[in-house]
Amino acid sequence: MADLFQKLSDSKGLLGKIASYIPGFGGYMERETRRDADKMLRTTIANRYGEQLDRVSALQVQLISSGGIEYIDDLQTAATKLQTFIDQVKTAAYGYSGLLDAVQINEAELAKLYTFDVALLENAAKVTAAVDNVETSMGGDGLPAAIRNLITLTAECNTTFDRRKEAITA
Repeated sequence: MADLFQKLSDSKGLLGKIASYIPGFGGYMERETRRDADKMLRTTIANRYGEQLDRVSALQVQLISSGGIEYIDDLQTAATKLQTFIDQVKTAAYGYSGLLDAVQINEAELAKLYTFDVALLENAAKVTAAVDNVETSMGGDGLPAAIRNLITLTAECNTTFDRRKEAITA
């Protein structure tokens, strides 16, 4: 996460260096850079999970086509949890606070937010593996367990994001 912030900071160039000499403006520029980094990070997170949601939707169609209608509700539960998570990520306030915001986020708190964001990125790989498992289990006895695992992982994503919000307001 620091790499993303550093790349954005470096891209500010000469104007950013000059502006950093104006009292208070450097802090403003740094907050704006952090906000941009957070926005890009959460867009990436939402896109990664969105790809898996698309795959789950395709698997639902396959289940209907192959006569596995009894598993549709369970797979829909996973899809709903995944969609809820994606919507939260897309619509949450960005990980910095402005001067007049009700919740002020300091550097230590921002580091906590980045820790949660890393966990969300790592969980994306777990969700991908779980969707892979559902796909390979289609038509087999392991399908119910694979779907339950996917439901558990998608619920964990929502829980992690809830904890992220708590870290901001605590």
